[in-house]
Amino acid sequence: MKREEKNQQTRRRIMDSALAEFSKRGYGASSVNTICGAQDLSKGIIYHYFETKDALYLACVEECFQLLTQYLKEGLSGGQSPQEQLEGYFTVRMNFFREHPVYQPIFCEAVISPPAHLASDIQARKQPFDALNAEILENLLEPLPLCPHITREEIVETFRQFQDFINAKYQTANMSVREFELREESCRRALWILLYGVMERKEEQDV
Repeated sequence: MKREEKNQQTRRRIMDSALAEFSKRGYGASSVNTICGAQDLSKGIIYHYFETKDALYLACVEECFQLLTQYLKEGLSGGQSPQEQLEGYFTVRMNFFREHPVYQPIFCEAVISPPAHLASDIQARKQPFDALNAEILENLLEPLPLCPHITREEIVETFRQFQDFINAKYQTANMSVREFELREESCRRALWILLYGVMERKEEQDV
């Protein structure tokens, strides 16, 4: 086996063990010793690939958001109505976590209650995911007749504030699958209300 392949395999073993530990216990309660023991690795090996526990945690966060972002890009289809795009986005997003449940608690901690000293580093690693969300929201807004005194930038920022409110309600990273699904549904409903309002539309009355 070539050295590069061996290095990749060792790094993958470390990552798999770290993902399991951070997913189960969160950043604060996780232990490098446990990560070592799960894969029969020495601390020296782990610190050869990742200088600190922080670096290892950030690698897990980065992998989570990279895979989720790519999954969304591949799973979303064009040519749909804004309503269908909205439903499709949250369906694809939820499917990702059903298929890869180890990332759900890491996603929640990174979004809802990140370690304070790593907040800016986490924000940098989730930036492509945030950019994709902003792009998707822009696409949803494109065919809609907006009020002349409201800009798209204001709508995007308002939805971010909606999300902050929802995240405050679910102020724990260690939520159950059902709680996570409720959070996702709350985000979807908040965006629906933001885009389409609370008044019954004529086409809905005619159905």
